[in-house]
Amino acid sequence: MTITRRHTLALMGAATGALAAPALAQGTKLKVGALRFTSHSPSFIALERGYFAEAGLDVELEFFQAAQPMAVAIASGDVDYAMTAISGGLVNLADKGAIKVIGGALSEEPGIDGQKILASDAAFQEGVTAPGALDGRRFGMTTAGSSFHYMGSKMAKAEGIDMTFVPLQKVPAIIGALKTGQIDAWSIVPHIAKPVASGPEVHMIGSVVDYLPDYQVTTIFTSTENAGDRALTEGYLGAVTRGISDYNSAMIDRAGGEAGVDAMVDLIHKYVYTDRERERAAPSIINGTMRINEGATLNVASVRDQLEWFQSEGLVDAGISLDQLIDGSFVETVGS
Repeated sequence: MTITRRHTLALMGAATGALAAPALAQGTKLKVGALRFTSHSPSFIALERGYFAEAGLDVELEFFQAAQPMAVAIASGDVDYAMTAISGGLVNLADKGAIKVIGGALSEEPGIDGQKILASDAAFQEGVTAPGALDGRRFGMTTAGSSFHYMGSKMAKAEGIDMTFVPLQKVPAIIGALKTGQIDAWSIVPHIAKPVASGPEVHMIGSVVDYLPDYQVTTIFTSTENAGDRALTEGYLGAVTRGISDYNSAMIDRAGGEAGVDAMVDLIHKYVYTDRERERAAPSIINGTMRINEGATLNVASVRDQLEWFQSEGLVDAGISLDQLIDGSFVETVGS
């Protein structure tokens, strides 16, 4: 990918801890939206390791079960910053001037074990052993315009097949429907996909990266009002990018060896798979490892592709521009 614009703020030194403290009153209160997914670890790390506090921020995490409610919470002011997939609802809120995407997070990357395409055992026994065999089948999603809808549609187009998309609102409901054969397929991050497929009810039949090799899976976003407060947003992003760097170093690059992985798993386990003992949770946390963009770099080409897909499906207004959706002035951007 070609770098199209580089924003050289002190923020870019965050990964090495060189970010200067922003001009914020100490203890500025923020609510940060998150899912209990391994991919949200930068927020957990920034909180646990004091990076938010060093930036003058008193952060409270607010947990959600899907992307759409998080976007609504940002627009209403109930949450200040969040990290999740772009949804049709988020784009529509951006069209109303309520939300801005300000950075990138989780990405599909060739060579890194990413999101998996799953099939129910019933479908698998009927010959659905690869994504191309899903013609005429039912594919699970939370809501129309969700990342699941986007991924499934892009895969179906590449394979030249048609599928019926079934909205089930929440991830646990999708898992239940897949296990019982009420839907035939779904795609999800590996720390969920691998445990779900470890039993006889579900099988892994493909990888999302084969269809979307540079997919900007999740983004960092905030209200338009917060995006206008540069000191606040730079302080938040500076802390989160330090968390990103720590996560990638420990879990992708293995810079600290097994001890580093173990320490990071201990931290993440406070927020992910909290209903399991650490020994049972660790394999799933490790299985969920995907690279998160250093410096919160934003893949604009992928975001544009997602926006154009939403428009082609009639899920958002055809007139909304990329500039209405993103504010790329805070981080490095790639693509065009």
